[in-house]
Amino acid sequence: MSDLSTLICFDRLEVGPPRLRADRLEAEYRVFPFNGDSEATSLIFRFREPVFDASDSHDQNLAAMMAAQVAINYGLFCRSIVFRGNYDRSDTRFLRQMTENTAREILVKKFLQPNPFLTPPWNEVDVAPCKMFSQAELIFPDAAKVENKNEAKHWTIDTNACLVLSSGGKDSLLSFGLLREIGCRVHPVFGNESGRHWFTAVNAYRYFRSEIARTARVWINSDRVFAWMLRRMPGIRKDFAAVRADDYPIRLWTVAVFLFASLPLARKRGLGRIVVGDEYDTTIHAVHQKIPHYNGLYDQSRFFDVALTRYFQGKGWGLEQFSILRSLSEILIQKILAQRYPELFAQQVSCHAALQGEDGRVRPCGRCEKCRRIIGMLAALGIDSSQLGYRPEHVERALKELLSRGVHQEVAGARHMLWLLQKRGLVKMNRPLRPVPEIMHLRFDAARSPLETIPRSLRGPLFSLYLQHADGALRRESGRWLGYDPLEEAADSSA
Repeated sequence: MSDLSTLICFDRLEVGPPRLRADRLEAEYRVFPFNGDSEATSLIFRFREPVFDASDSHDQNLAAMMAAQVAINYGLFCRSIVFRGNYDRSDTRFLRQMTENTAREILVKKFLQPNPFLTPPWNEVDVAPCKMFSQAELIFPDAAKVENKNEAKHWTIDTNACLVLSSGGKDSLLSFGLLREIGCRVHPVFGNESGRHWFTAVNAYRYFRSEIARTARVWINSDRVFAWMLRRMPGIRKDFAAVRADDYPIRLWTVAVFLFASLPLARKRGLGRIVVGDEYDTTIHAVHQKIPHYNGLYDQSRFFDVALTRYFQGKGWGLEQFSILRSLSEILIQKILAQRYPELFAQQVSCHAALQGEDGRVRPCGRCEKCRRIIGMLAALGIDSSQLGYRPEHVERALKELLSRGVHQEVAGARHMLWLLQKRGLVKMNRPLRPVPEIMHLRFDAARSPLETIPRSLRGPLFSLYLQHADGALRRESGRWLGYDPLEEAADSSA
């Protein structure tokens, strides 16, 4: 049985203080190893319009929180993390909670479960449950000693104005299409990572930029900072960048980096709602070796939305964060997007290794797990995947590998997809499969997808659209799926 202390590889990590210009934030990340000199790199956020006043303490506070998000991934690996900048008690409470939660998730998903990026002794870690998982003391030398809520800068917001955190994937594309159709003022905001991850968003961003005046982009070099940190961690393979895998070596707190990067735009534009694209199967409670966890999906779960909304409200900003897709399965999301918004569907890139063609348009690789999953769902629905750039050989390979390699998808969803494929004669199984009919319904579950995850004013309009494509709606009661009319309850809740 190993000790958690074997994972500590830095005496301390220092973050900030942030340096601001009107359209730019830069914060130093400096690591102090136990032997040798300290080293530093910079985390940078760059906007295409002015969003900061460097002399404003509220802007300095928001900038400090933006700069801090990457560091939340390193609570397991440092004796201390020093956050330099203007933080208040709401901020320090949030950062402590999320660092502890992320440390537990990283331990379970990256060390106690198989991880191809690890080398000895890190690939041999086996620890017992403990009271605290983060090993870092979090230090805030410049934090306000007393919080005066009367001085909080309240944002002037419009609750009909929504920021959609956009990536080029089906979830954010569908969220935009639905919200626009029901009359919301929608702002698609893209987080532009400096590496190849941006390829998945290029097609959608160019389309939105030409069609939607409210489109915005934030350039962030967080991927470079993550890689810089990995190169200084002794238990990570030196050739980690060459390892073909569908996951990151260590980090699990990633969505918040883009989310906080969008906040200066939300404030400037008076946006009252932040919409993330997460479906039914991203809220999971699990236990591994007696350690409770969220299966590495905390920052895609509804608990993350609740935590962020609570934080925003505590700051006096008035923002609320949610997903409008939590009652939908992945295949139902794909169906609605393709059938209802073909112009948005044509911009979808869901691929771990997308490639840019000579014409500048990005196309999926056709070989990764995500491509296999998308091709499978589209074939099961009878939708031509060539609209997304998939070639016949991609489809042939994907359908074969669905049987031999499977997909990272809700088990019930994968089974129903295979049943649909078998029904269409596209895969051959040794035995007939059974359908999982709830997959094509709206599903309301008290833990994963309660009705309350969507604001009252949006429920009726959204459910009316969903039910034009779904096979109906169900509610989980006593372990069974029972028929349910969400429109009736939505009408009651808005009365």
